[in-house]
Amino acid sequence: MAEMELVAAVLQNNGANIQRRRARLQRLAVCLQGERIDIYANLNHHVPVIQIYMDQSIDLTLDYRLSRESIEALMTLLRREKSHGWVQHVEVLLVVYWLAHGLSYSVVSRVFDVPKTTVFDIVHRMCEAILCLLEKVIHFPTQAQCAEVGNGFHRLANSPAFSHCMGAIDGCHIRIKAPNSPHAQDYLNRKLFFSVQLQGICDSYGKFLEIFVGYPGSVHDTRVLRNSPVFVRGCYPPAGHYIVGDGGYPCLREPLNLITPYREPLRGRVEARFNRHHARARSVVERAFGMMKARWRGIFFKALEVDHSFSPKVIAVCAVLHNICLTAGDILEPTEGEDPVLLPPQGPVQRDEHAGQPYRGSTRAAHVSAPHQPPPHLNEHDYFLI
Repeated sequence: MAEMELVAAVLQNNGANIQRRRARLQRLAVCLQGERIDIYANLNHHVPVIQIYMDQSIDLTLDYRLSRESIEALMTLLRREKSHGWVQHVEVLLVVYWLAHGLSYSVVSRVFDVPKTTVFDIVHRMCEAILCLLEKVIHFPTQAQCAEVGNGFHRLANSPAFSHCMGAIDGCHIRIKAPNSPHAQDYLNRKLFFSVQLQGICDSYGKFLEIFVGYPGSVHDTRVLRNSPVFVRGCYPPAGHYIVGDGGYPCLREPLNLITPYREPLRGRVEARFNRHHARARSVVERAFGMMKARWRGIFFKALEVDHSFSPKVIAVCAVLHNICLTAGDILEPTEGEDPVLLPPQGPVQRDEHAGQPYRGSTRAAHVSAPHQPPPHLNEHDYFLI
């Protein structure tokens, strides 16, 4: 009798194992059909970083480097029609935490109490999802907004010469680990560290209007510019307007109007005065890079711990989140003394240097010495629209 009970128990146990294996196979089949089953549909309240998020009285900036308003704005933009329980919350919190601290997948796995493979999957999938927001969050101003942008640079430069300025352009180098590639030396920049380049155009508040990321660190600024969409398409700025850049760029009239400072030696006080106002106007793009890197110091003040082919996506995601934060009034100023990994301007290509000089000269002659009249006051929240 005891043997029969033992056999029955074994058969029952085998039957339960078969049912569990069958359930796993069914879940796998659903996953392969693109209908992913989320194992974290219920929130684990025992995870400290999730407890912090659930407590509405706690500031999230220390742990996530984003304010609660910024995180909620990101979740709203990413909201899916089909999501189970707390799936989206956990995914957003996990990827933001990973960006904030630059930790390995293994460490984040332990922090959120999920498998390492799940962390890898979430990070890559959520980066793709955030990149789908890029054109919605990072875009050029409309025709109606151009006057507001120009007034912002008028104020910033403290000169009416810049009331037709539509942006400031610059590039910076983002550190990456040495690529395991035959072309690894292409990523070694002139400061002798491996990097990829981020070219950005921003408005007078430091909000990105266009980004172009991914060129190896050894490539000259001018070549990056010439291969960027804003140059190839000649789509910005509008006619009669211009953008400003440092001496590493050529002074251009076509296909985009790019005004650079006068080169040394300067000829008189007017050119010196123009350069001072010009420096004030273009400094905002350096501040934008500094704000972005101050927020994501865990990944920008050391080499990115991801494959070099994935690095441009991570950088672009940070730029998207930068704009979302500015829209939400969530600003982290760069700490004085921190190196934002900006390299000194490279020498411009001489054959292009004179192309934009006539326009620069007319701009200087007409306005730079004119009495300053402050532009009308702008409500910052009226312009930061997504």
